Amino acid sequence: MPARRSCDNNYYMSADTFKDITLQQMEILIALVEMGSFTRAAGKFFLSQPSLTKQIQNLEEAAGTRLVNRGSAGISLTPEGQILYDYARRILRLREDAKERITRLKEQESGHIYICASTIPATYILPRLLGHLKQTYSDMHVHIQTHDSAETIRIVLDDEAELGFIGKEPANKKLIAERLWKDRLILAVPASHPLAERRTISVDELARIPFVVREQGSATRDIVDQCLQKHFGLNLSRFNVVCEMGSSEAVKEALLAGLGVSILSIFAVERELSQGLLTIVNIGDCPMERYFYLIYKKHFSLMKYHKHFLETVRKFQPLREEIPQE
Repeated sequence: MPARRSCDNNYYMSADTFKDITLQQMEILIALVEMGSFTRAAGKFFLSQPSLTKQIQNLEEAAGTRLVNRGSAGISLTPEGQILYDYARRILRLREDAKERITRLKEQESGHIYICASTIPATYILPRLLGHLKQTYSDMHVHIQTHDSAETIRIVLDDEAELGFIGKEPANKKLIAERLWKDRLILAVPASHPLAERRTISVDELARIPFVVREQGSATRDIVDQCLQKHFGLNLSRFNVVCEMGSSEAVKEALLAGLGVSILSIFAVERELSQGLLTIVNIGDCPMERYFYLIYKKHFSLMKYHKHFLETVRKFQPLREEIPQE
């Protein structure tokens, strides 16, 4: 047992008991002083007088000294009681200050928003969205980090980002997922490639042509694999994969350098299609479509500026111009 120090009226305080003082006990002490009697203070807290008296006794035991003098003329504080009373008022004022600041923060029209997004949203959609957002909310600050969809889910779950944008619906029940923008995956072929003059190609023929793929964990790669498996009973392991890239930009550079062809999001190749650098070739009967999802944790507290941001996200149409169909 830790050593104890003898105090007035046989009260004792160990090194640890002071931390047992509660905010409620501080509130009761303040009310007792301000109202001048146990009866009136008990009425304020809807307690019986014995219950309130017990609370004061518990406070004195935790403090290790008498705090309140009880006498026929009423109550008064001991010197120790006066010290604790002064600190109690300061502590409760700080609590009110914290409440006011949190309330003001919730009502702010602008603030900092922390986002993690998979490659396609981070590279091709969110920059356009932020340009649109700045027209209305110029003081809003958005911080974006880029990872694949699987890592984005982990980052949001670990509170390293508030919001996430990914290319597949998450299975984790701790997340809210809102379906946002429709995406179309297309076979992108360089304009100089022999296939560029073709309108369609079979999957068997495609499997023999040098092919560039995204990295494991990419939602784009997952969608391609799922479609090939569903419609043709095969996956990318059967393809003539010549290289694996960590981003759609890297895949495009590989295509333009003549390394092969690839299946990419229409968002990733919008500019190159309009400039005639790439063209679309249809893959048999294998439509590849998906949606991008907004994710955040179920218990995430949305501030007012988060709500403004999400309103903009839900209304935003990301494609800048009509893209030719396959």
